[in-house]
Amino acid sequence: MVHVLSGRVLLRPTDPERSRVFYGDQLGLAVYREFGTGPERGTVYFLGGGFLELSGRSEAPPAADVRLWLQVPDMTAAHQELLAKGVEIVRPPVKEPWGLVEMWVADPDGTPIVLVEVPADHPIRYRPGI
Repeated sequence: MVHVLSGRVLLRPTDPERSRVFYGDQLGLAVYREFGTGPERGTVYFLGGGFLELSGRSEAPPAADVRLWLQVPDMTAAHQELLAKGVEIVRPPVKEPWGLVEMWVADPDGTPIVLVEVPADHPIRYRPGI
């Protein structure tokens, strides 16, 4: 088995500065590190147990099957914060049939982002014997 020490999602945005504003200022992700200089510099953000790296530039947006799944502790607060920061909500928070509360947004290149709240009574939180 491969011993993985760390992982990250790598996106090559069509407009790196616009994407840095979205992920850093609007979504409020904390910066883990930056590298390089100027508009093409790379920025790595914390994503809970992983990282999101924006680096380089692409002529076309990412494939439609690329998605980010971000768990938040309080969907109501996240929804209000994103609205206040001008983030377009693709789909407002909805409790799904499988019990998770999901809200959909998209980054400036259209990459779908699913924000998820796991309710306290959801089976994901059940730990037998704990």
